[in-house]
Order: sequence, then C-alpha cells, then structure tokens
Amino acid sequence: MKGYFKFLRFTFKYKYYAVMNILCNILSSIFGLFSIASIMPLLDVLFSTHREPNKPVETTTSAGFSFSRYFDILKDNIWEYKTIYGAERVLLFICIFVILMIMLKNLFRYLALFFMVPMRNYIVSDYRIAAYNRILVLPLSYFSNEKKGDLLSRMTSDMHQIEAAVMSSLEAFTKEPITILISLVSLIWVSPLLTLIVFCTLPISALFTALIGKLLKSQTAKSQSKFGDLVALIEETLMGVRVIKAFNAQDFLFKRFKVQNKLYTDLNIKANRTSDGSSPISETISVSVFATILWIGGKMVLANDESLTASVFIGYLAVFSQLLSPAKAFSTAYNSMNKGLASIERVEEIINSEEVITEKPYAASIQSFKDSIEFKNVYFKYKDEWVIENLNLKIKKGQTVALVGPSGSGKSTLTDLIPRFYDPIDGQILIDGVDIRDYKILELRGLMAIVTQESILFNDTVANNISFANKEISDKQIEESARIANAHSFIAETEFGYQTNIGDRGNKLSGGQKQRLSIARAVNTNPDILILDEATSALDTASERLVQEALSNVMLNRTTIVVAHRLSTIKNADTIVVLEKGKIVQQGNHNELIQQEGMYKQLIDMQQIPE
Repeated sequence: MKGYFKFLRFTFKYKYYAVMNILCNILSSIFGLFSIASIMPLLDVLFSTHREPNKPVETTTSAGFSFSRYFDILKDNIWEYKTIYGAERVLLFICIFVILMIMLKNLFRYLALFFMVPMRNYIVSDYRIAAYNRILVLPLSYFSNEKKGDLLSRMTSDMHQIEAAVMSSLEAFTKEPITILISLVSLIWVSPLLTLIVFCTLPISALFTALIGKLLKSQTAKSQSKFGDLVALIEETLMGVRVIKAFNAQDFLFKRFKVQNKLYTDLNIKANRTSDGSSPISETISVSVFATILWIGGKMVLANDESLTASVFIGYLAVFSQLLSPAKAFSTAYNSMNKGLASIERVEEIINSEEVITEKPYAASIQSFKDSIEFKNVYFKYKDEWVIENLNLKIKKGQTVALVGPSGSGKSTLTDLIPRFYDPIDGQILIDGVDIRDYKILELRGLMAIVTQESILFNDTVANNISFANKEISDKQIEESARIANAHSFIAETEFGYQTNIGDRGNKLSGGQKQRLSIARAVNTNPDILILDEATSALDTASERLVQEALSNVMLNRTTIVVAHRLSTIKNADTIVVLEKGKIVQQGNHNELIQQEGMYKQLIDMQQIPE
C-alpha cells in the first residue's frame, strides 16, 4: 500500500474535486437510504385495516428512543393521512416520494462521477509527466543498465494499467466506504443484535480480500515485467529487421518471440483467473451472511420480539441488501488496485531513480568559453572496470584536439565527461579554471554541440530537426546553417524543401545526408565547443568528403574535440592524443608523432596512410 499512498500525493492539487466527490457520494447514499426507509412504515399501514391498539401515539413521547418508536411516529402520520385521503392517495404519495429520492440519489451519483472524471485523468496525466520528465534528466548510465523496451512498457502498458485499475478503484474507494458506513450506521440503529452478526463476519471477508489482493499484485508484477521483455524483443526486431533478413534469422527470432509470448500469456491467465475467482467467492460469503440474518431475524419476528417488528425487519433486509453491492464493489476495487500497484511500483522506480548528475544549489553561471578545458588526475570506471586512469590533458581555446586509439581505450568516455553525461570517480575537469560540477548544467551544455557516429534525428521536418530545441531562429538562419553543413542542395531537391518530413530516425535520407543534417543542427546552436565522435566513420568515401568539408566549415574559430578511427581526417589537428587502456601514451601533432615509434605510427601503418 506504500506505493498507493505515494501515488495519492498527486491528488493534493485536486482536493476541490475530491471534496466535491465525497460530498456528492454522501448525499447520494443518504437519499438512497431514504427511498428504502420510506417504505417501511408504509407496509404496516397499507396492509392493516386498523391501528394496532397496543401502539398508541402517546407511547412515542415516552422516555427513551428506539428505531421502532421513530417509525411509529411515521406510521401514525401515515394513518392520519390515510384516514383523511384514503389508502390510494397514501400509496401515490409514497411512490412519488420514492421516485424523488431515487432521482436525487442518481443526480448526486452523477455529480460525484462528474467531479471524479477530471481528477482521475489529471492525476494520471501528472504521473505520466513526472515519469517522462524523470527520463529526460536521468544520466546515461541509467539507460545503459535498462532495456529500452522495458522502459517503453512502463511508460505505456503500466500507465494504462494505472489508469484502468488504480484510478477506477480510487472512485470506488471514495464512494463505497461512504455507502457502507451510512448503511452500517442505519443497521445499528435498526437492530444492534443483527448488526453484531454482520461485524463478526467482516474479518473473514477482509482476510480473504487481502489474500487475493496480495496474490494479484505478485502475479501482475511478473506479468508486467514479462511484457517489458516482450516489448524489448519487438523493439529490437524492428530496429534490426535488415540484419535479421540478411542472416535468415526469421525462424530463430520467431521461436524466441513465441516462448516470451507464451510466458506472458500464461502469467496473464493466472492473474485473470485469480481476479475472476474473487467475485463469486465474495458473493457467496455475503449471501451466507444474509441467510444467517434472515434466519435469526425471522425467528425474532415469529417470536413477537418487540425490538423487531415484521416491517422493521423487512426494512433491515432492504438496507442490508444495499450493503452487499458496495461491499462487493469495494472488494473488486481492492483487487483491481493491487493489480495496479504492481504497475505503480514499476513506474515509481523511474520517478525515484537516483539522479547521479546533480546541480549544486548555488551553481555558477557560464555564458561563454574563454580560456581552456583541463583534465586533472581524472579517473572513471563502468562498474568494476577502469576506463580512464589518472588522465591529465589541457585543451586551449580555438584548438582542434583529436583523440585516437584502439577500441575501448576511453575516447568516447572522455568526451562524455565534458558535458557531464557522467561525472569522474576522482579528479577534476575544469573549464576556465572552474570545476564543471560547479556550473549550471544546462548552461554548461549550452556551450557545446555534439555530432556522433549515429545520426540521431527525429520524425519531423528538416527545419524542425535543424532548429531542434531552438524554435526562435528564423528560416534564414536555418538555411544558413544548412549551407555551412553542405546540406542545402539536397534539402532543396526534396518535395517540400525544409518542410519535408524525414521519417522515423531520418530513414528517408541517406547516411551522408543524415550526418550533414546533424552537423547543421550543431551549427545552429553556434557552440563554443564542438565534439565530433566518429562523425564520418560510417560513411562511404563520397559522403565522407562532403561531410568532412562541412565539418571543416563548422570547426573554424571553434574549440573542437575529435574522436576518430580514420586517421586521415585528423592529420591537421593541432594536437593528437593517443589513448590506450584509459591512459595517454602519446601526444603531439601528426608530424611529431609520425617520427616516433609507438601506437600512433602503428595505427598509421595499419591504415596505410601516406606520411
């Protein structure tokens, strides 16, 4: 239940709707009981030809009070009305009164739902926003450890489960307890003895409901987790469909999918059977209690017990029957809520995930890059393996620094530390002499633009991809950025020019076109620091030439950090830093390093690059 109470913190904003819902539910329950209560005194009057001599009006004024005496007053008034206007007029009056009470009951029932609908939708909307916002601020390390498909499942299937199960139960949790409470108070008022029997059976029903709820929560958690695995497999299939076909792996993936799908289906069947079984068992317990009350109460009436007349007993049964429906609904809602609790806990894992990259309360502002980037005794590792060890490096403003070395030497990790995608385990990274952890994160990243090997584009227009996150620039500035990136010519040839939609992940464009669009996006931010991570390694020779020209345009008068495997692209760099196992093993320009025996010369020889 802790997860449910955490979830309910989102209701505080909408307490007006909650109060109005509760108030309307109370009035609905009261009018519902009035419609039943009005029939009780009518039964004796309609089906009797004269007043009972042992129940004169005067007895109603004696000391003490009881439910029976209260209805004696009503009966006496109805007798008077019957004597004056006749039995048919009394019957008509009671029927009109019952209709009026039912109309008021349903009016307030509708108003209760009217106020609940916006509250439940706003709460789920806020919950979805909170989870999505958390995804945007969580560090890259979080996504390295999580399956993308499972995160998609939490943001879609689990959110739907919360909306369908938890929010439906929230309405029942405000309405049904009110109805049950008012009904129980009425039952105690009518007959404390019979109501004591009802209370004796409550622990049995509560225990049963709790056991079913706990079982449902466990089964649903497993089911939702398995659904996450299923979505992950589907997502991988869609991403790798070209490779799957190339390696004739359709049968392999299909068998794998069938296994995962069967596991998910079996878990769903168990959960549904548990949920479906709770209602008939709950109803059986309720009917058994009803039969017990009928037997004991009937014996009291047949024995002419003054505390329980026939009409009052019938009224008691009518009120008790009204108690069965909300009790059953509450039990169903509780089980439904437990199914949703599993989803709440899965989403709460995202919302409560530790934000490793944090900003200091009084972080310094940084608007421009003035002097240098310096790594001082920097250490970093993923889990237990060191990726960077005791690294020291200084990059002056305006320099082009290339990072080279074998795969796994820490090149990309080094560039990820500068915008604080990760923080070093030990040591410092300084910009203009200040530790980057002392700067405001968004302002720090605002100094930089990154172009990676994989062009990450969005299913939107060319213009919106170039102006990404910067919607205030003009069409002229967008076009200027495209020209600098050698992208204007191919954009102009598309059907709608800059308003052409490039498709999912830019799949309507070639690799070189996507990369030039990524460069145009980087140019658009006018960065002080440009980070190029294998920006041309995945391109053919012709595309590489165009992209390299675009990069040369962008790198003018900017501090540039280049990660490269193709060493031909970084021969003109001011400084080349050679990394091996997270350590700097060589440093200098191309002409200096080519004269030395070492890692750089070996890489040059392997790629057969002319000196």
